[in-house]
Amino acid sequence: MKNDFRLIKTCEGARAGELITPHGTVPTPAFMPVGSQGTVKALTPEEVKDIGYSMILANTYHLYLRPGIDVAEGLGGLHKMMAWDGAILTDSGGYQVFSLAPLCKISEEGVTFRSHIDGSEHFLTPELAIDYQARLGADIIMVLDVCSAYDDSFEKVQQSMELTHRWAERCRKAHKNQNQALFAIVQGGVFPELRQRSVEFLTALDFDGYALGGLSVGEPKKLTLETVAQTAAQLPGEKPRYLMGVGSPEDIIEGVARGIDIFDSALPTRVARNGALFTREGRRNIRNATFSRMEQPIVADCGCYTCRTFSAAYLQHLFKSGELLAYRLATIHNLYFIHNLMEKIRVAITDGTFSRLREEFWSRYEPTDEQVRVSQKQKWLKSKGRRLDIGISGN
Repeated sequence: MKNDFRLIKTCEGARAGELITPHGTVPTPAFMPVGSQGTVKALTPEEVKDIGYSMILANTYHLYLRPGIDVAEGLGGLHKMMAWDGAILTDSGGYQVFSLAPLCKISEEGVTFRSHIDGSEHFLTPELAIDYQARLGADIIMVLDVCSAYDDSFEKVQQSMELTHRWAERCRKAHKNQNQALFAIVQGGVFPELRQRSVEFLTALDFDGYALGGLSVGEPKKLTLETVAQTAAQLPGEKPRYLMGVGSPEDIIEGVARGIDIFDSALPTRVARNGALFTREGRRNIRNATFSRMEQPIVADCGCYTCRTFSAAYLQHLFKSGELLAYRLATIHNLYFIHNLMEKIRVAITDGTFSRLREEFWSRYEPTDEQVRVSQKQKWLKSKGRRLDIGISGN
């Protein structure tokens, strides 16, 4: 079965559809749990499937370094290796190269980087990125792009965007497996004129889908949403739209309102392991003393295994004791919360009641403080030693 996308219903900008892949049909809007290294942290593939997910994300950068593309291919490809029979989207690894590697040097040909694991030097080209993803056997693969930092100058962002375009052309030419959909990545930072130019260039190449890259990298939330709205409105309506690296409940509902079909982020699983659980009122820190004697679950009417089985007090005890079960139970809850939100969103779009759902969401939900969010993101990028040496030649 080849990849395809069917738009079923729109409601005031929000879209409900179906993403058809060789490993099943994925209802959209859809959220993909992140399994960068061939696993969604703390859970088995069966548990992820039981929650209701039909597509996950894996990362070429991580899998290239460990266990290696040859090993994954020799084990029958990513689906067989990790025992996942649903759809898989693989990121090309471009963002990880630029954010995790201690030192990167970008040229027209590709990017030279050092492994964040052992410091060994590697070279990645657009052609290799396509070849690696083909050998992993993903259903949807991504072009290799250059991800700009939020504080990069207009000239530097433009330079990176133009190289991304040339690399996209090379990825398009190298792409041979028609059972794999190839998505382009729109860049251009937060500059409207560059985003428009990127959309025009990439849509002329007629990719299977289009992602919005280079966002949620430390810029203010208001600017993110403005850029998403402007960019998504310019993309072809018959192709899926993917907002990369976004996964908080508030960002998902606002992304859907601006016409986004696919989301991914490690945030739900990462904050779960730190004791932050999603509720309809916002995140709650299960470590707080408030929960030490709470006999009810963290969300009283939640249908997830964690809330159906355990009290908030027990979950707090597990975190306080450093028990590994704490991470599993919190992860199950957060992924269930996001999946349940996606289901409600799809029903509301189909019923023509998305605006009402959005209003109800915001009447109760308190998002994480903006300054704290930006500060945490900037600290994370700094902790990864993000250093780029860009020496681009050519047109």
